[in-house]
Amino acid sequence: MGSDTAADAPVKRRGYTGQPRDPDRTTQAILAAAKAEFAEKGIGGARVDAIAERAGINKRMLYHYFGDKLGLYMAVLEEAYASIRSAELALALDRADPEEGIRTLARFTWRYFLDNPEFLSLLATENLYKAENLKRSARIPRIHSSFMGLLKSVLDKGAEQGRFKPGLDPIDVYLTIASMGAFYLLNRHTLSTVFNRDLMEPDRLAHWGDHLVEVVLSFVRR
Repeated sequence: MGSDTAADAPVKRRGYTGQPRDPDRTTQAILAAAKAEFAEKGIGGARVDAIAERAGINKRMLYHYFGDKLGLYMAVLEEAYASIRSAELALALDRADPEEGIRTLARFTWRYFLDNPEFLSLLATENLYKAENLKRSARIPRIHSSFMGLLKSVLDKGAEQGRFKPGLDPIDVYLTIASMGAFYLLNRHTLSTVFNRDLMEPDRLAHWGDHLVEVVLSFVRR
């Protein structure tokens, strides 16, 4: 993965005593800037100097909060996963009609990928490193466990009503949703070129969202 260059190496903070007036706001500014930098350039290409400049802070402040570039990358990665899982839980899928719950999740996921391209870029970067950083996170498995439990309850309710196939694996269902959306967007440039079709035209995006929903519902219905 490579280490920071001398320009990126942490400076000694022996004489650093300054504290931000708004720690939460400063932290969020750093995370937003780092997410953009990592999404554009990956871990190796991202520079701490550039992140600090994007965030409008002194570089020492960044090290004060996150330790080093890898610590900041881990924080960005965890925050990216936490954000989508939190938004999914807010859908309250278990309170809806089971079929409507699955439809809502499928549309939400597609829309989230469209509105948050940095999320897919971060996942692509982490996959290049075979999830070596993700494996060090104790937070992410807990986040995913809660959501998978919620999705399972929706699928079980649908099965109890005789509308969904019994014994559906929530991971299979989620992978079907996520893979259809992620593959389309991550490969949009090559696919658009190969098939001579602009896959990012609004009508095409709307069509694929509808198609995604129908495929998933066809999969879960009895």
